[in-house]
Amino acid sequence: MASRIEDYALIGDCETAALVSRDGSVDWLCWPRFDSDACFAALLGEPKHGHWHIGPKSQARITRQYRDNTLILETRFETADGAITLVDFMPPRNEESDLVRLVIGERGRVPMRLELILRFGYGATVPWVARTEDGTWRAIAGPDMVTLRTPVNLVGENFTTTAEFIVTEGQTIPFVLGYSPSNHPIPPILDAKAALQETESFWRDWAKTCRPAGEWSEAVMRSLITLKALTYAPTGGIVAAPTTSLPEMIGGPRNWDYRFCWLRDAKLTLAALTNAGYVSEAQAWRAWLLRAVAGSPDQLQIMYGIAGERRLTEWETPWLSGYENSRPVRIGNAAHEQLQLDVFGELLGAFHHGRTCGLAATSSGWALEVAVLDHLAKIWKKPDQGIWEMRGDPQHFTYSKAMAWLAFDRATLSAETFGLDGPVDRWRSLRAEIHDDVCTHGFDPELGSFVQAYGSKQLDATLLLLPIIGFLPIDDKRIAGTVRAIENDLVSDGFVLRYRTETAADGLPEGEGAFLACSFWLADVYMKQRRWSDARRQFSQLLSLRNDVGLLSEEYDPRLSRQVGNFPQAFSHLALVNSAYGFMSEAPPHATKPDPTKQ
Repeated sequence: MASRIEDYALIGDCETAALVSRDGSVDWLCWPRFDSDACFAALLGEPKHGHWHIGPKSQARITRQYRDNTLILETRFETADGAITLVDFMPPRNEESDLVRLVIGERGRVPMRLELILRFGYGATVPWVARTEDGTWRAIAGPDMVTLRTPVNLVGENFTTTAEFIVTEGQTIPFVLGYSPSNHPIPPILDAKAALQETESFWRDWAKTCRPAGEWSEAVMRSLITLKALTYAPTGGIVAAPTTSLPEMIGGPRNWDYRFCWLRDAKLTLAALTNAGYVSEAQAWRAWLLRAVAGSPDQLQIMYGIAGERRLTEWETPWLSGYENSRPVRIGNAAHEQLQLDVFGELLGAFHHGRTCGLAATSSGWALEVAVLDHLAKIWKKPDQGIWEMRGDPQHFTYSKAMAWLAFDRATLSAETFGLDGPVDRWRSLRAEIHDDVCTHGFDPELGSFVQAYGSKQLDATLLLLPIIGFLPIDDKRIAGTVRAIENDLVSDGFVLRYRTETAADGLPEGEGAFLACSFWLADVYMKQRRWSDARRQFSQLLSLRNDVGLLSEEYDPRLSRQVGNFPQAFSHLALVNSAYGFMSEAPPHATKPDPTKQ
């Protein structure tokens, strides 16, 4: 059985990533890319579907941490026989991708055990394993080849590779697992010690750019390193998460593949990167956006593959039982075919933000934006599936319409600010028309609140973003009523639900955790309302949910006190970064300091 979601840590090489459990098992790894088939899939099934465990044979007390400002994981095992540290990392990639594990003796003599089960195709394909003349362990199936090099004697039996060995004080035993195409020659031996130094330098040099965030600098730095690890370096695309089908409710069917790039993350991503000072990463993300959406505007998608791929066909893996029996396990994401009007606002908002931050020439991509707006003018009155990708019937979602307003608003601002040519009078007219439409049909006078969809009594956490995007001022009584309604109806144990799944027509059975980004949005709204103590309380509660190495999942289940959903989640870490910098820029000095009476 896989570990709790929050008991995993992330390592990666900015092209793919692995999840390592507290007890030293690599239970998830897709090679060679984030969206490739997994060769370790025990996370979504059983050990027989692929894992790599290294740990003491006897019971141990386990602690772990990342080396400061790096993605190098150090797990310390204290046993009755002594102590060892397991160092896990993936060096910045050259031609091949490697996963390096170093077992370092700290004290005494510790008997150790290794178990390696490699299964390509999400646990379905048993590779052919053999040893080469130089002693390299090699596994091949179809296009994939994985090699393992170590001085430890490996034993193969029943399609499993095992080893038993002893680590003494001062000794370091390396294990280097590498991936390359099966038609390539076996790659040269990697110097594990040199690779560790190179990896440490890479991350620490990168971390030096980060703009301080006061008392939250450590949390922000860890979130930014996580976002960097979720970036596909060759293209600049950032995956929503490195996993698929980790459930939003344990045992339920809300299990989705998040190894793709969502347009809904566009503006948040640019804001987080520019706030932190990472201009080159922001430029790469903006360039990915422009390439991904290039083409006919009527073919704009809500998400793309990490290189801009458009075909993300969804299918299921019946041989995997799912995380804690949460079925089905889905590969690909059918939501890529949905109409979601909010992505138009995200796109135009991101490009406007890029111009104001000097990320590109002011006219870069402008012709495409004008064409996109021409298309949006024709379709904004249509119902859609909404930001949450509901699989029920399309609706007129209030937030979707508000984001259509934002698209015309930001285009107008770009034209006015940077002297760009476009039908600005028409955009202003459409902006006003959409604003009036949302205020007329998206606001319920009886509830005193905006609602999820026209004619509905449902609330939605995205309504918290209306003052954030500038749709209405924070002191507008309709915004104040909306915030109160969400506090009363969608806040559970201090966490904000996306919407009430038991009454929403989303085409799925009820039940999920609280979406963490939504809870950060509430903190942001409190800041705008100058409710500093409420904002600090909300933000601090969310920070307390991070696991022992600073990572957040998509959602949190207060009933089970567990993280749920895909992990680690870019949306959650983006929200954390932006909220922290929001405190730094908006709050008065007394509000950014801990209250000593509450310590």
